[in-house]
Amino acid sequence: MSSADVAVSLYLKLHPLDISILKAIELLMAKHEYVPEVLIAKKAKISLEEAQHRLQHLSKNRLIRKWKGAYTGYVLNMAGYDVLAINAFVKANVLEAFGKPLGIGKEADVYDALTPEGQRVAVKFHRLGRTSFRQTRRKRDYVAERFHISWLYQSRLAATKEFQALKLLYPEKVAVPKPMKHNRHAIVMSMIEGAELYRYRDIPDPKHVFMEILENVRKAYLKAGVIHADLSEYNVILQPDMHILIIDWPQYVRNNHPNAEQLLKRDLRNILTFFRKKRLLKANLDEVFAYVTGLKDSVNITEVI
Repeated sequence: MSSADVAVSLYLKLHPLDISILKAIELLMAKHEYVPEVLIAKKAKISLEEAQHRLQHLSKNRLIRKWKGAYTGYVLNMAGYDVLAINAFVKANVLEAFGKPLGIGKEADVYDALTPEGQRVAVKFHRLGRTSFRQTRRKRDYVAERFHISWLYQSRLAATKEFQALKLLYPEKVAVPKPMKHNRHAIVMSMIEGAELYRYRDIPDPKHVFMEILENVRKAYLKAGVIHADLSEYNVILQPDMHILIIDWPQYVRNNHPNAEQLLKRDLRNILTFFRKKRLLKANLDEVFAYVTGLKDSVNITEVI
């Protein structure tokens, strides 16, 4: 059972004081590796006895982790952080109910959910704690200088950055999910249907799919000033209507970034390599780069026989 499954199954059973305690721990974690239970009680404005009772319950249900040394302290588990994000979405009238997982990955979990109006949406929980700290720092420039950053905070930064990207891209009609709400390490966005390109054994009309990817990368670059910076067959969704959707934008950079050309070419090379290895089609990287950056108006594509 994932941490989100734990959070969803427990959320409606929690008392408002449980939420207050989780919020208190979250705030106090900025100054304490393990937050003393005395400070938790004080921050939550309840008696120590009441706090200890509820802390024991929350720990038993894996929403927090207990540490016992010179004093008794607690930290949030990922499930506890999930509860706080879910609570914020519910209080904001954004979420009404959760459904099944849409995807469980190394750095995020995505769930099907419903709004109070009955609209299906996707909820993405960032999970940067699943990759090594060194690898995360190397790949993500927005955490590179924070040597003691917590996993929860890294996940929060990733969600914030991805939400920013979607807010830039969606108004320019780039094929991305519609951003709806962001809180902590989670984003509510329009529904994601279909599967990643790599999952398809056969791709109908590959030339059309390939050109639609390029057109959206071009639109992102020229109109929104955004480069994905981690684009591959793993984050291009082919939807049931055979149109594409580009997901996973937390590593995006602006097109004036010092490494913009290198990152954009890497994105394009990944896509070209996928289509070539699938023996679908091939194109010249420099020509594709010129098209995406607006220096050319077309691309020569060769079908692989």
